[in-house]
Amino acid sequence: MRAQIVAGNWKMNNDLAQTETLIANLKKQEQTSNAEVMIAPTFTNLHKASEVLSEDNIEVIAQNMHFASNGAYTGEISASMLKSIGVNTVILGHSERRAYFNETDELLVQKVDAALKNGMRVIFCFGEELNDRKSGNHEGVVEGQIKNALFHLEADVYKNIVLAYEPVWAIGTGETASPEQAQDMHKFIRKTLADNYGDSVADTVSILYGGSVKPTNAKEIFSKPDVDGGLIGGAALNAEDFFAIVNAF
Repeated sequence: MRAQIVAGNWKMNNDLAQTETLIANLKKQEQTSNAEVMIAPTFTNLHKASEVLSEDNIEVIAQNMHFASNGAYTGEISASMLKSIGVNTVILGHSERRAYFNETDELLVQKVDAALKNGMRVIFCFGEELNDRKSGNHEGVVEGQIKNALFHLEADVYKNIVLAYEPVWAIGTGETASPEQAQDMHKFIRKTLADNYGDSVADTVSILYGGSVKPTNAKEIFSKPDVDGGLIGGAALNAEDFFAIVNAF
């Protein structure tokens, strides 16, 4: 059975005091679903968050990492550094990393390989822009992003891969993605995996939806057969809203 996952990407928000307050509020929430719960604070607060949540069922994950193990890469963080503070899962390929920091498929191959080599779990993000959706090329773009970055991998490593579909066109654009559109793309993604790796891989990989999931729409989105959870942005910064999404399964 595929894992149900709700991961909160805090992005560049919350200083240390705000992080401690939000975590304290998260710890007060009651979880009624069986979903895996994850949060991704900023790099400066990962160690503290990991310490505070070491006895809880909330996993602390990273928003990014470098492909090199060490060296002259000022400002970067390696997989071994993350693991040394108890962080074993990393988000890679987020749409903002692609758009603002020019992360290419070729770079993401190196990052994915480094993470897996170090025994980390990868939440791999991808998704089309508005012009791709309007031109009808959305499936081709998504298929290319997945194949270019992941299809060099052996089937057995997919136990450490979670996919996260981000319809970039539906985030902050005024456009709205329906639960049916989310399901259609998730079904296509799973078929893409099946065509290359077979049903045994496709049926076990969790695919998360990252298109502005909120307490008001989470239940309907998560009810779709190929949607296994969400990569949550803004709503993850409010403990009550975040757990309303967690409990939407």
